[in-house]
Amino acid sequence: MMMADIATAFPAIEILRDEPLAHYTYTETGGPADYLAFPTNIQETKSLLAYANEEKLPVTVVGNASNLIVRDGGIRGLVMILTKMNQITTTGNTVTAEAGAALIKTTQVAQAHALTGFEFAAGIPGSVGGAVFMNAGAYGGEISEVALSAEVLTPTGEIRTLTKAEFDFGYRHSSIQDYHDIVLTATFALTPGDGQAIQAKMDDLNARRAAKQPLELPSCGSVFKRPEGHYTGQLIQEAGLQGLKWGGAQVSTKHAGFIVNIDHATATDYLDLIHHIQAVIWEKNQVHLETEVRIIGEEPTTTA
Repeated sequence: MMMADIATAFPAIEILRDEPLAHYTYTETGGPADYLAFPTNIQETKSLLAYANEEKLPVTVVGNASNLIVRDGGIRGLVMILTKMNQITTTGNTVTAEAGAALIKTTQVAQAHALTGFEFAAGIPGSVGGAVFMNAGAYGGEISEVALSAEVLTPTGEIRTLTKAEFDFGYRHSSIQDYHDIVLTATFALTPGDGQAIQAKMDDLNARRAAKQPLELPSCGSVFKRPEGHYTGQLIQEAGLQGLKWGGAQVSTKHAGFIVNIDHATATDYLDLIHHIQAVIWEKNQVHLETEVRIIGEEPTTTA
């Protein structure tokens, strides 16, 4: 199938061909997408999926690409970035946001309506869809605590509404990962509170985040899940790995749980450094560091 076919079928949707995903990921790394589309609403997303299914194109959905590594070989088929689907509304004590809405913006809307319970997410840079997908969390809070329901698009093109029980939330896990659904909207149940107190808590958490995390450099956020009984950053520090450089990637000198792009790093630099850290921590502590960051795409093609 040629690019012209997609462009003809969807003239109102921005669709790019062979577009480097490094332009969109927070690590500033990643190979090209065969076709990269930016749907602006649910119907466009549904139509693109139906077209891809008919043409037997694999489909990958990306939100804010903040906790994501795309391998240097890129992604075959159709990639949809949903950040143009970003409407946020409130009804009573609930906030409903489209999948591409920034989670930070969603917490700000909650604060503006004096709704409490979402403060923990005030500095999480992901999208609402990605946050539900990953059951994102910080500072003792998780999406599972506030999620009420979500509208999803199944791989076969059916739109369903999932209740909280159907998410099967766990640590950085939801059923969305298992069934490969696409989050379209999510609704969060919050509690009436004091707007000034909510803002003060958000400001405090954001100040703590800025003091501890390397927000000034490209990164994919927290690389590893916290292993039971341990702190990831402490394990990496004690292994003497903090500050280690691998190509253009480096274990952050500010927070050892982060890997930052300091000099035109590639995704391969990131992944090689991740594997090295995992090997060293296993050798020294018999602790397996499981990645929290989502890793997708193909390995780069090598030539002899």
